[in-house]
Amino acid sequence: MKKYLSILLVAVFAISLSAQDKSKWPKVDPSNMDAEFYPSSAAWRNYLKGDDRTMTPKIKVLYSRPLVKDRDIFGALVPYGKEWRMGANEANEITFYQAVDIGGITVKRGTYTMFATPNENDWTISLSSQTGIWGAANRDASKTVARMTVPSTRSDQPVEMLSMSFREIDAQTAHLTIQWDRTRVELPIAFNPIMFEGADKSPMDMATYPSKAAHTNYLEGAEKDIKPMAKVIYSRPYKKDRVIFGELLKVGDIWRVGANQSTELVLMSDATVGDLELKRGRYAVYAELMEGSWDMIFSTDLPAWGNANRDETKDVGRTNIKTFTEEEALENLTIIFEDKGDNKADMVIGWDKTRAALPITFRKAK
Repeated sequence: MKKYLSILLVAVFAISLSAQDKSKWPKVDPSNMDAEFYPSSAAWRNYLKGDDRTMTPKIKVLYSRPLVKDRDIFGALVPYGKEWRMGANEANEITFYQAVDIGGITVKRGTYTMFATPNENDWTISLSSQTGIWGAANRDASKTVARMTVPSTRSDQPVEMLSMSFREIDAQTAHLTIQWDRTRVELPIAFNPIMFEGADKSPMDMATYPSKAAHTNYLEGAEKDIKPMAKVIYSRPYKKDRVIFGELLKVGDIWRVGANQSTELVLMSDATVGDLELKRGRYAVYAELMEGSWDMIFSTDLPAWGNANRDETKDVGRTNIKTFTEEEALENLTIIFEDKGDNKADMVIGWDKTRAALPITFRKAK
């Protein structure tokens, strides 16, 4: 008897656990969620052909869509002057797949929540980097990244369900159109924002020969008549505990003599550079690295970003210079002009403990 009672208790307990573990499936939300893409065809790109099949959308909006249900919406259900989530449930999200301009503010690529403060004749729309929140209540206002006030209009045709759609204005601009009931607003979004970059890790610099020629407007007397004869414009990478020549830069490499854009030598008069005759003008400078020497290469292919795909037909020549070693290790690549007198100067290149001097003789103006 005890055996059967034990079996019965185990069965009842199992049934109880089964009932407790039963999943509770949510009903369809009355404010269903929806998504809009720009361009709209990006939503079904897997049905497209050619390049369209791999297109990247520019914008995506994910939002919940409440119904009017015979209610007065703006000024009543959604009060004027109070921030609103522009939907229902979670704060809606807008994703930019590239940087955009909204109201003169550059908004970086990423996902943002979007809010509006409706008034009778306009809405102030705000974008925030604070995501994963339920509406506008207690949101962190310091996370607002852009804000724009746009006029609201009254449509003759009411919309029962909150709706968002994109309207293309031109190749560089689209409007996010928002309507609920009879109220409509449009948020302009530009795809060509002004982008200000931060400080470059390899800062650009310039050296002038003669050095005083860089600031003649501050000089007095005869020095005011000093004319620049050459200048070099280059970016200055850091050593950062690396072995530069032999590891980072190997024998056989063709180096831009800097970082980023190719180093540029500007000659204000004809000159003999090494054993090469160069006309006044602008030249991209490269160095083919060898054991104990460099071949300095001069090209009119400007602007250029390093040696990759260099148009060698625009090389005007090369000259070989010796390299030498000093005890002082320079953290940043440095280029200076050393005056040798009688219209002569050396353009000296130094980085880490390696040095190279390029002799230049300037032709006197006739």
